[in-house]
Amino acid sequence: QVQLVEFGGGLVQAGGSLRLSCGASGSTFTVRVLGWYRQAPGKQRELAASISGGGRTNYADSVKGRFTISRDNAKNTVYLQMNSLKPEDTAVYYCYLLTSTSDYWGQGTQVTVSS
Repeated sequence: QVQLVEFGGGLVQAGGSLRLSCGASGSTFTVRVLGWYRQAPGKQRELAASISGGGRTNYADSVKGRFTISRDNAKNTVYLQMNSLKPEDTAVYYCYLLTSTSDYWGQGTQVTVSS
């Protein structure tokens, strides 16, 4: 089995930046997709950004141009660089991993953007 642990959430003023990290440990696996989902209070969980095992990236229109997803295979870590943050970005952010055999979720990390 695989465990995902997220770091980097916090409180930031509008226009600021945060970098989220998600480390994977446990069983060996082959990555199909890594992603960052987010869920704001009273809202459905949505995909903010994803990166395939081959390095192809995808972003929600609401974050395109401001967020960047990347990965470090040697460290088994995926990152989400968030710039020009807006109050609308406030949410719990969840790391997601789809492997060749299963999928996994992180515990979530709170990002709060104040105006």
